[in-house]
Amino acid sequence: MSSSATSSNDKAGLVKRQLDKGLEAAKADIKSVSSEGIAAAQSGAYVYPFYGIVYFARHPKLLESLKPLMVRSLSISLVTVSFMATFAYLPQVAVLAVVSGPLAFFAAVPLVLAEAYFIILFLHRTFLTPAVSERIFDAVLVQKGHAALVEKGRALDKRGGSVTLGKSLLSPVSRKFSAQGLVRYLVTLPLNLVPGVGTAVFLLLNGRKAGPAAHDRYFQLKKLDKQSRQSFVEKRSGAYTSFGAASILLGLIPVFGPVTAFTSAAGAALWAADLEKRNAGGEAGGEDQNIDVGVGHVEL
Repeated sequence: MSSSATSSNDKAGLVKRQLDKGLEAAKADIKSVSSEGIAAAQSGAYVYPFYGIVYFARHPKLLESLKPLMVRSLSISLVTVSFMATFAYLPQVAVLAVVSGPLAFFAAVPLVLAEAYFIILFLHRTFLTPAVSERIFDAVLVQKGHAALVEKGRALDKRGGSVTLGKSLLSPVSRKFSAQGLVRYLVTLPLNLVPGVGTAVFLLLNGRKAGPAAHDRYFQLKKLDKQSRQSFVEKRSGAYTSFGAASILLGLIPVFGPVTAFTSAAGAALWAADLEKRNAGGEAGGEDQNIDVGVGHVEL
């Protein structure tokens, strides 16, 4: 057998193993979603992505510094959603009409939005620097009084009553798609065919992965190894699931959804700040520090 044929077989075997892992992960998620659903609702962590929106609204300087990036994000979203609405909506309505009848016009909406969300997410991670979310996360932590934590992973330029984020001292958090995550998303995508309940289960299943990923930067700054991170997440699995589900839900908003990736990063930082306060014996929430925080240079 030639070396090229052997290489092809190795690649095919690798893809199959990744697909099998993805299917097993999806099955495990489906089994656990019923028990985690109640814990997710009770955790209250689902409010943090919405807090992130409020935070941006109350900090116009942060919004101003990211305006060019948001314009590009909205442009990508507008083109993608328009394309999907034009070429994918009606064909899927026709297919769903066989089983849903007149309700097919409504049943196809969450399905098309979920498909558009995935495409937009891929384009975001391809054409928009992932370091932006890290800068937003760090800026919010500094504003909430956790500059010492941020300095473990980023240089800070402190001048008078202002702080500007400098260069990151750690490797960028990986935002690449995994075969396992892709399979999970594709396997659960048809759940959106069931209006209401199906979409809720879809959000919870994918939220189990998206929730912990939102705190990748937090775990990095805390210097948590893989085992420590896993233990940390497992103790708060319901909370992370609810946070991830809420952030994905916001991402499904037509056109404006992708911008919420930035506001959800702020929400994740607000949650991390509250976790730090509770660990120190304090209460969550509280006012910002009386300092002016700039995100620094943002590459487009």
